[in-house]
Amino acid sequence: MFYEQTLGLRFTLERHGDGPKHYQSVVDGVIFELYPLGVGRAPTASVRIGFSVDSIDELILRTQAAGGVIVSEPHDSEWGRRAVIRDLDGHTIELVSPPRPDA
Repeated sequence: MFYEQTLGLRFTLERHGDGPKHYQSVVDGVIFELYPLGVGRAPTASVRIGFSVDSIDELILRTQAAGGVIVSEPHDSEWGRRAVIRDLDGHTIELVSPPRPDA
């Protein structure tokens, strides 16, 4: 799975009641869920999610190996090192490595 290969998220198969089966990853109390596209429903490709990561440059290499697209190459910004990628379903993901206090 793309998010496991790139961000190291570990997913389990979940189902709440009689809702759809989906994948869930829980990290430090934050829940990230991936649901299947329902019949006749529009994809959420216009949704943009973001993650704070330790090493953008390393993650970019894993993104390319997993088949993801680099939308914006890693570069330094006022928020830290930043890049934008696209997952295999076309969702745009912003990645930021915040500046280190000692930098």
